[in-house]
Amino acid sequence: MSDKEKTTFLVTDENPEGWKIEDILMTIQNDMFRRTQKIVGDSRDEARAVLNNNIEILGLLSQCIEKAKESTQILNRSFGPHKEGKPRIGVA
Repeated sequence: MSDKEKTTFLVTDENPEGWKIEDILMTIQNDMFRRTQKIVGDSRDEARAVLNNNIEILGLLSQCIEKAKESTQILNRSFGPHKEGKPRIGVA
């Protein structure tokens, strides 16, 4: 497998210590939420714009997390747990 085909963050046979998509997104969401809390009291226009953007991004991340969880549930329900060396769908 070439470097172009390898994943950087996601769990694969080549990267067994990787993350599930929903776990990465939840970690990002948690970090953004903590950072966003720090600007809530800043009433400057720029801070309000960033706050509004962050709130929108947090909502979109929530939607993405739910989609990723749904995909994991579909795979688990239809094909069972991942078995090393063989993808549940697609090609290796």
